[in-house]
Amino acid sequence: MAVKEVRDPVDIPENYEKLKEVIDEHKVKRGSLIPVLQKAQEIFGYLPLEVQKYVAEGMNVSLQEVYGVATFYAQFSLTPKGEHTIGLCMGTACYVKGAKAILEKVKEELGVEVGGTSEDLKFTLEATRCLGACGLAPVMMIDEDVYGRLTVDSIPDILKKYR
Repeated sequence: MAVKEVRDPVDIPENYEKLKEVIDEHKVKRGSLIPVLQKAQEIFGYLPLEVQKYVAEGMNVSLQEVYGVATFYAQFSLTPKGEHTIGLCMGTACYVKGAKAILEKVKEELGVEVGGTSEDLKFTLEATRCLGACGLAPVMMIDEDVYGRLTVDSIPDILKKYR
């Protein structure tokens, strides 16, 4: 199996060219920092310091203002997110039915902690409160796909579908 090189979007010059177009389109409009940051995150996948500085300079606002907005709103991420987001329910019903063991297996399979992203940038692991499928406990979502009545043994095959 060939190993695909993972390239940080921050190292791709074309991404800055795209962002410059967005900034040029919005910089004269008041209140346009959030849409610019949304587009920046769409382009880069997250908002690292380099991108925040680029936006601040382009929008003629302080880095503190950009950082303040980026950290205030939950939609923005300062760290890379995986191609797939795994949300594992840790609500009462799921927890009682073995969600903790499922979580440990997912962490082991991906080599990440909760809130982390796998080294290959394929997966971001999140622990959630309730996914609203208590009758299927324990439950996990990968992107929009729901997996219920999970067992520790089922985790490797489920993850394999997304690799």
